[in-house]
Amino acid sequence: MPPWVEPYLLPTLYIVIIIAVFPLIAGYIVLLERKVMADIQARLGPMRVGPHGLLQPIADAVKLLLKEDIIPAAADRKVFWLAPIISVVTALVAFSVVPFSDKIYVTDTNIGLLFILALSSLGILGIILGGWSSNSHYPLLGALRSVAQLVSYEVAMGFAIVGGLMVAGSLSMQQIVLAQQEQQIWFVFYQPVAFFIFFVAALAETNRAPFDMPEAESEIVAGYHTEYSGFRFALYFLAEYTSIVIVSSIAVTLFLGGWLRPFPNVAALNFLNAAPIATMVAMAFFCFAGAKREVRRVEQLGMYGLGAACLLLALLFLHPVVLGVIQGLFWFLLKVFLVIYVFIWVRFTFPRYRYDQLMAVGWRWLIPLAIANVLVTGIVMQLLA
Repeated sequence: MPPWVEPYLLPTLYIVIIIAVFPLIAGYIVLLERKVMADIQARLGPMRVGPHGLLQPIADAVKLLLKEDIIPAAADRKVFWLAPIISVVTALVAFSVVPFSDKIYVTDTNIGLLFILALSSLGILGIILGGWSSNSHYPLLGALRSVAQLVSYEVAMGFAIVGGLMVAGSLSMQQIVLAQQEQQIWFVFYQPVAFFIFFVAALAETNRAPFDMPEAESEIVAGYHTEYSGFRFALYFLAEYTSIVIVSSIAVTLFLGGWLRPFPNVAALNFLNAAPIATMVAMAFFCFAGAKREVRRVEQLGMYGLGAACLLLALLFLHPVVLGVIQGLFWFLLKVFLVIYVFIWVRFTFPRYRYDQLMAVGWRWLIPLAIANVLVTGIVMQLLA
């Protein structure tokens, strides 16, 4: 392999893949959210566009791109145009330090986690500028709520992360995973309180229910993006779901072993290395079984084609080199998927907090608990040393 491939070509390729593929992934996270919501409410969810509604995200994207792009007459046009770009760019750039596996990552810097937190703080600018530049009451109120909420819960999130970093001993995302491999335990077992605080703060940071006060429909219409439509609204939408994936990736990397499979040092569980192959085979059989229940011929062919693609991937994964590359990516994505699923489940299970309750949870409970966790962690580490 030429010497310039690994340091230059591969990171560039990963960046292009992230920019090109992630809008589609965000669309399918929305589809997952709608399917989970439908299941909780004893419904089927989107079923019309494609087999089992699998093409719904593409239809939604086309609809958003074809909608009229309206700018309020009194808005600051330049800032109004720039605000959603700030939000989505800061969210996407954060992926540059996320290790998807031991071999797949853009860069490994020794301040990786700090870099992500800095970018999330910059993302707040996109929200406040979007609300202010609209020159409208509801967007401004939504933006002010969002900024107050994000600043409040970033403190608790920061202290929760400090607890994990004290155990890991590094800010590098890759080194954090390797520390868990070396200590032969996921840090969630060392830091269950920090993980809980991080998860609750992450819900607030991403404006998810029950902390979705900045977008409370019954109070302020749609919050800071009330005046946005078409492509610019889609950018805010993309930034929100990208942020969900980012905080889920941090939780997986810092607390859940990152790209490591469960108990990687236990030889008796080596059969789990075949999980990517087994998953593709199971998905193929699910598609073949689902094709028989489809009424329309086109959807039957679509399900059969999807099942055949899963079988081909399973055959490809049988190659030891391919399986070695895909192994870490599979476990990382599976853990991220499970964390996102819990995000969605919480949204459709708990009612929205009042604003005073939201602030009380952050300042009276989470922050003191996070500080206490850091102090206890330091004392225990000192005693064990």
